[in-house]
Amino acid sequence: MQTLKLYHLFEDKLNLYGDDGNVTVLKKRCEWRNITLEIVQVNEITRKDDVDLNDADMIFLGGGSDREQSLCTMQLKLIKDDFKAVIEKGTPCLTICGGYQFLGKYYQDVRGNRLNGLGILDLYTIANFEQNSRMIGNILVESKTFGKIAGFENHSGETFHHYPVLGRVIKGSGNNRTDRKEGLVYKNLIGTYMHGPFLSKNPQIADFLISKALEKKYANGTLTVLTDRSENEAKKAVWRRLTLV
Repeated sequence: MQTLKLYHLFEDKLNLYGDDGNVTVLKKRCEWRNITLEIVQVNEITRKDDVDLNDADMIFLGGGSDREQSLCTMQLKLIKDDFKAVIEKGTPCLTICGGYQFLGKYYQDVRGNRLNGLGILDLYTIANFEQNSRMIGNILVESKTFGKIAGFENHSGETFHHYPVLGRVIKGSGNNRTDRKEGLVYKNLIGTYMHGPFLSKNPQIADFLISKALEKKYANGTLTVLTDRSENEAKKAVWRRLTLV
């Protein structure tokens, strides 16, 4: 039996909208294929050797409030070199909202204060309330790699970068109010503003992460095909409803 290990970072602080549901999806999709997915919870880092990310086959970071994001960033700085190294080696990662933002150079809050990020990726985020509205609601994205994607966003931060993106925004905001682009794809890392267990409606992204983890560990990322009938019907229903509005 194949075995994979997923490191879930700060589940107790970065789970603002049930983001850890994505871990459940990954675990079930592995289980249905007779793959064991071991979940390693890392909720505190006080020293560099508290966690060895080289042992991870996948990494997950959810979203949190500005305060929680600040606390987690300070701890992650202790292992940022190792984090960058495993990303460069192709370890599959899923990072959501705050987890996506603090991979970058900085996050600037509404008062103009800058919280330095990990500096792993060349991106930055600026909180913008000038339009008196958060970027909140259902979001539809078309991706060259993953096809149609459906999710939910809730953020005031606008993120800017020049990496390949997850996809083109059809409905909603995505990275910011102007680009009409959502997320980021770098090697096998995916960053996104789509909160909650968005993998449940987008199983093709879950399978991408699992496949890349198997490929890296076992040199074979071939997956048994699942029907995904319920998952795809849920996504189709969201697309139908929002494109008819």
